[in-house]
Amino acid sequence: MARLAQTAGLTEVQQEILKTVREFVDKEIIPVATELEHRDEYPQQIVDGLKELGLFGLMIPEEYGGLGESLLTYALCVEEIARGWMSVSGIINTHFIVAYMLKQHGTQEQKDHFLPRMALGEVRGAFSMSEPGLGSDVSAITSKAVKDGDEYVLNGQKMWLTNGGSSTLVAVLVRSDEGHPEGTAPHKSMTTFLVEKEPGFGEVRPGLTIPGKIDKMGYKGVDTTELIMDGLRIPANRVLGGTTGRGFYQMMDGVEVGRVNVAARGCGVAQRAFELGVGYAQQRHTFGKAIAEHQAIQFKLAEMATKVEAAHAMMVNAARKKDSGERNDLEAGMAKYLASEYCKEVVEDAFRIHGGYGFSKEYEIERLYREAPMLLIGEGTAEIQKMIIGRRLLEEYRLQG
Repeated sequence: MARLAQTAGLTEVQQEILKTVREFVDKEIIPVATELEHRDEYPQQIVDGLKELGLFGLMIPEEYGGLGESLLTYALCVEEIARGWMSVSGIINTHFIVAYMLKQHGTQEQKDHFLPRMALGEVRGAFSMSEPGLGSDVSAITSKAVKDGDEYVLNGQKMWLTNGGSSTLVAVLVRSDEGHPEGTAPHKSMTTFLVEKEPGFGEVRPGLTIPGKIDKMGYKGVDTTELIMDGLRIPANRVLGGTTGRGFYQMMDGVEVGRVNVAARGCGVAQRAFELGVGYAQQRHTFGKAIAEHQAIQFKLAEMATKVEAAHAMMVNAARKKDSGERNDLEAGMAKYLASEYCKEVVEDAFRIHGGYGFSKEYEIERLYREAPMLLIGEGTAEIQKMIIGRRLLEEYRLQG
């Protein structure tokens, strides 16, 4: 059916994976998404289905039991899943960021210990940078780790932790001044710790508390939480990569994957909004004809489709750049910025096409209208993306002499 958001140059394996995911979305996610979202219910049956498909191991190397696929394949799968229900794509996003960070930066022992179980979905990943008073200023992190023998003691409060309750492994970024003299730049005195925990809420291990779910406007079903560390003891062999002071760089590398994911989510939600809008426009009649025959509606559909196509192309470009091993912060920032803004606009136009019915919870567009705003702030606001883009452009186009 889909004419939009096609991707050239895919292998037969990639095409088969995407076909399987799309069929799963159409059969298992779209029919139940709105009901589950309205109840704010965790989609356990859907998650179990994703495990059976092997999607939790999609980007994990084959030597660790994964499928060893590219970021592009992952992003296209996320696009399909977000088309069904954006919250489900959030469940796998943080898992893959942590798996990617382990693959790129972990010690061999850490890879051997975690990646095979992550590929099966037995260990589920989450990552944590933000804090209550922090926002986008990662350098202002106050959570701290202090060395005590062969362990580190972690204290502090983290915020906006996706999969905070359902995850069993959290990559946590904190300050670690040990070995870094006073006056060291903040980003050079941060360390990522691999924190294992039990799923659920309350005290999930000694010194670590997940208070409960944060009630949100949209993006329901997936659990978003705080994380409180009070004397949390972590062995030194759970420092990601085995060396302190590298956490900021490790996290930023992972966030580039996350930004491609958010761009893919924006593409998927926008695509679904277009499908709903173009379908409803052919069913609804006013003044003796379907509203799709009115020029004003055709203009809207044309603008919506163009935005879906443009966002998809930019997302694919960012994923392919990362897969090539090149720096992609410019492309990822552009893709995330454009896709999230266009998603909001396409969803709003689909909402307008539905008229009064778009305001009813009986119609799927109502859910999308509440979900789209999350993409404007997730993995860095539009303003942060523009800062990244602007700085990188000045690096590329710096005048000589």
